Amino acid sequence: VGVGTVEYLYRDGQFFFLEMNPRLQVEHTVTELINDINLPLAMLLVGMDIPLHRIPDIRTLWGQSDRHGTSKIDFTVENRNPAHGHVIAARITAENPDAGFRPTSGVLQEINFRVSPQVWGYFSVFGRGAVHEFADSQFGHIFSVGSTRESARKHLILALRDLTIYGAIRTTTQYLIALLELEDYRENRIDTQWLDGLIANKTINSRVPEGSDKYLTVVFGAVVKANAAITQLRNEAITALDYGRVPHDALVCTTFPVE
Repeated sequence: VGVGTVEYLYRDGQFFFLEMNPRLQVEHTVTELINDINLPLAMLLVGMDIPLHRIPDIRTLWGQSDRHGTSKIDFTVENRNPAHGHVIAARITAENPDAGFRPTSGVLQEINFRVSPQVWGYFSVFGRGAVHEFADSQFGHIFSVGSTRESARKHLILALRDLTIYGAIRTTTQYLIALLELEDYRENRIDTQWLDGLIANKTINSRVPEGSDKYLTVVFGAVVKANAAITQLRNEAITALDYGRVPHDALVCTTFPVE
């Protein structure tokens, strides 16, 4: 027994086949959140020769009252519980949307992401880490949950807006926000050529700000870095005082070179 991922585009009550992967897809969290099942754990238990009808999540999914029971399940006859809710996944990648989604690489100074009851995510790179030029460009994944597709969409937009990534890379975050706010996406008027059309027509512009906005971005960035330097010096000065030492003159400076 294995797990395969079949991808479809669903529209107006119809399913349109996209692709199939004979493995667990990275979006398996979507399946888990709408079915209350831990797929990697189920696969691990199957690999330990535990039959499907003895796996608690499988029993719950097939409506068995005794989650830890041993009674057999005829999967060809009995109906499983229907999926509930809606989940939208967003891949966070180190790519430049304005250059054909060309991968970028470099050091990350900081990543700030807040988990909530409606949003969950993970990142493979942490603060002071880096995205290597020979590594896969994806370094994060965010999943939003809602009772309706619209609520899941709104939760994901809020999560992406709250996500802050500082470093020498470009990401697709702003592009995803703009895409999720498009009327066609909101109304589910999409097909298999929709995204290619957006990219070809440059419908979404996520370029770095120009003109006065560009300078404001530089100023804000300098203020953030200067504040971090001041905080570090303050903490070092307090530590020196705690040990009965007079802080060094360098710890009371008020100007900082910012690149």
